[in-house]
Amino acid sequence: MPARTFNDDVDWDGWPVDAYLAENYRELHPSDAAVIAHHSACYRRLDTDSVERSLEFGAGPNLYPLMLGAAVCRRTDAVEAGAANVAYLRRQLTEGPDASWSPFHALARDLDPRIPASPGAALARVRVVHGDVRAVPQGRYGLASMNFVAEGVTEDFAEFTALCRQFVRCVVPGGTVVAAFMENMPTYRIGETTVWPGCPVDVHTVRSVFAPLTGELTVTRIDADPTLPDYGDSGMVLLSAVRR
Repeated sequence: MPARTFNDDVDWDGWPVDAYLAENYRELHPSDAAVIAHHSACYRRLDTDSVERSLEFGAGPNLYPLMLGAAVCRRTDAVEAGAANVAYLRRQLTEGPDASWSPFHALARDLDPRIPASPGAALARVRVVHGDVRAVPQGRYGLASMNFVAEGVTEDFAEFTALCRQFVRCVVPGGTVVAAFMENMPTYRIGETTVWPGCPVDVHTVRSVFAPLTGELTVTRIDADPTLPDYGDSGMVLLSAVRR
């Protein structure tokens, strides 16, 4: 039986940012729109600027979750371990977001007009933190968001579970958590050469991991998006809850 790949086995500094963005985020795909709609519905239940500090858990180079939080979060810490992703995020904040992010921002603002009127303004409260999400202190944040992280950094279910628990515990009791997962994601390839770990999970798996730590738990799914590369997944799992 082949050895499983764990998070610490991977050189995250070498994440292929350009290839990943080209395959997934240079246009607004239907699955992106579904995630934006799901997360926005959660944020619209919160008062404007009601969250003193929020967390993007393993931010990667994805800007739309950071934009969504602008309506309710006075500050967002985008915690990311990979050097290439950190460099991309910092460049987006200092030089302005790539034009390809404008449709994501437009949809987010259509759903929640409290989001600032330009993509750059929607990111003004974001602080990029170069670090390991496993080192984030418990109970620091009023809201935490995680998108395509825990199931895409390990092949080990126990490590997936531990990462999800760490994610929830970053939030104060009563704080909001929102998340998106690739459903049944195997080990996957980005570009022509790089291979990355995957831990297949589904609605039942996600619910069982989060139920002991959260209340008001809602877990739904969407089908695979034919406009995206075929990574071997079967769709996405979407979650919202509050920490117990």
